[in-house]
Amino acid sequence: MARRVEPADSLDFFPTPPWSTRGFCTHVLPRFEQLDAATEKFPLTAADPCCGQGHMAGVLREYFPLVTATDIFDYGFGGVTDFLHPDHAQAPRDWFFFNPPFNLGIEFVLHGLELATRGVAALVRTAFLEGEGRHSKLFKRRPPNLIAQYSERVPMHRGRWVVNGKSATAYAWLVWHKPSPRPADPAFMWIPKSRVAQSRPDDWLNFGGCWDLPKNHAVMRAIEALKKPKPYREPVLTLAQVRAEMERERHPASIGDIARELGAML
Repeated sequence: MARRVEPADSLDFFPTPPWSTRGFCTHVLPRFEQLDAATEKFPLTAADPCCGQGHMAGVLREYFPLVTATDIFDYGFGGVTDFLHPDHAQAPRDWFFFNPPFNLGIEFVLHGLELATRGVAALVRTAFLEGEGRHSKLFKRRPPNLIAQYSERVPMHRGRWVVNGKSATAYAWLVWHKPSPRPADPAFMWIPKSRVAQSRPDDWLNFGGCWDLPKNHAVMRAIEALKKPKPYREPVLTLAQVRAEMERERHPASIGDIARELGAML
């Protein structure tokens, strides 16, 4: 139930609920950075290299004075660039935050660590922690400083943010903090429930949220009705009448035909 199967060439676009990013910035990031008392923001720069429609980057701008947002596809938010391309020219940033494509998570983390001056935070399915390949290529060589597991489910849906969404998939943040000593084993924490506490009334408008309706709702019943085959209705003209009409069109009407038609009308 926790699987999210995507084609190999999929962009794996599953928008991050805004409240979940606020939960991270409220409960996890202060373990590594301090807010500026005057601005109430972290006095650092940040980047989201797979920003999609800005569901994460838009929230990060509430906490950082400068946030660079890019994506390989033009979703209408931020710049368009391939973060993993050899010729990619990304300016260094203090922090890199992203919800990466699952099958490119290792590459995003490693490249982010090359560019970040302070840290990388990746929002991944908890299942990302499993696997011999990821362990040998990433976790054994560069273990994160912290694993921050959500205590509640973070519902993500393909291509849209569903305000009232549900999910069987668990998510966690993996945090690498470069100034801290490299750990033998990462620390662990639970992120407190944030869906209610960190949601804002205008999030649905600012981040293009939608609402899933129950199947028994009138709108959903109308949509289902459109999918059903329409009942057969007798045509206005019979087949014989259609053939007769076509036959008349092939032969120009004579003066006598016109006179008879006018007579019938009168």
